[in-house]
Amino acid sequence: MRARLTLLVAATTVLMLLAFLVPLAVLIRQVAQDRALGRADDVVQSIVPLAATGDTGALRLTVEAQTVPVTVFLPDGDVLGAPAEPTPAVLLAAARHGSLTVATAAGRELVVPVVGAGGATVVIRTLVTEAELTRGVTRAWATLAALGVTLVLLGLFVADRLARAIIRPISELSAVSHRLAGAELTARAEESGPPELREVAGALNHLAGRIQDLLAAERERVADLSHRLRTPLTALRLEAESLRDADESARVAAATDQLARAVTSVIQQTRRADAPVRLAGCDATAVVAARVAFWAVLAEDTGRALHQELPSGPAPVAVPADDLAAALDALLGNVFAHTPDGTALSVGLAALPEGGAVLTVADDGPGFPAALATGRGASGGGSTGLGLDIARQVAAAFDLSPPGTPGAVIRLTLTAP
Repeated sequence: MRARLTLLVAATTVLMLLAFLVPLAVLIRQVAQDRALGRADDVVQSIVPLAATGDTGALRLTVEAQTVPVTVFLPDGDVLGAPAEPTPAVLLAAARHGSLTVATAAGRELVVPVVGAGGATVVIRTLVTEAELTRGVTRAWATLAALGVTLVLLGLFVADRLARAIIRPISELSAVSHRLAGAELTARAEESGPPELREVAGALNHLAGRIQDLLAAERERVADLSHRLRTPLTALRLEAESLRDADESARVAAATDQLARAVTSVIQQTRRADAPVRLAGCDATAVVAARVAFWAVLAEDTGRALHQELPSGPAPVAVPADDLAAALDALLGNVFAHTPDGTALSVGLAALPEGGAVLTVADDGPGFPAALATGRGASGGGSTGLGLDIARQVAAAFDLSPPGTPGAVIRLTLTAP
């Protein structure tokens, strides 16, 4: 925008200067020509009275005293002053007894015939060269060109200053909007510049405040809801401890502890400050192995064949362990909820050469429905619709097998720490 404003001012200034300087340059040249011709005519007119008297001696002295080259053609063929041959203009003036101004290759030729007392015609001729006709024109044009360039540069300087005064508040608004997009909700724009920009800055600040209030209220509601879950979780843990089967009691207690940790994580995340917090990564191999071992018990109870392929060593990823476990639990939970008992499933984790890993969850069920709703909170299967979204949030890339085809495959690309 700054460049466009400067270019607009430059174009406008140049057009105005052309409209003013071009006619002025033509006028200067015309004035120089008229001045040179006027001087020559004054010299000729000063000689005319002597030519009419027929006093050849006085006429010769007067012609030789002129600074302008003047030639006088006498009736007897003699020539006084600057040597020259009779030109067609001289012959025509003598025949018609009329003054002439003729343009030639050398300049402008002024011819004035004078009829003496005896009726004989004396012709006075002078030549105004091109140098005389354009004397001072080049210097005047150079001055005009320098003036034009100076005015253009001055216009560009003023336009740049004005454009900068307009662009600076816009740049500040853009910077504040990027800070807000980066979760820096305390960022506010300075209300400066033209009235329209001040109004936009005020609206952006109001929007930022409103977003901050809504997020704070949302965090409080989620934290309150999560806190309410602690009471039934405590009761569930007590029920697990009262089971007679030790293995069953341990399994239910472990699931209860996992749920309690997830609830605690939700409370902590919703009560964080506005500034984003960089969380530590985890070993994806260990997390996936632990969660597969947990779900293997349920898979055995429902007659499902569970196959896993994990790296032989650690696979560090830039995802917290709780978040990765929650994402895998959401995907496996969808498999158990939306496929019939006995459907085989597999979990694969492959380390990437450049760092990170790819987590794949697949099953032999009917696959995704043709009209799959993948938006947050949207579901076509009677669920909350948040399972895929939980998994999507931890992944740099999220791929699904085509809807309507048998078998569901979900791949999560996890970045390196």
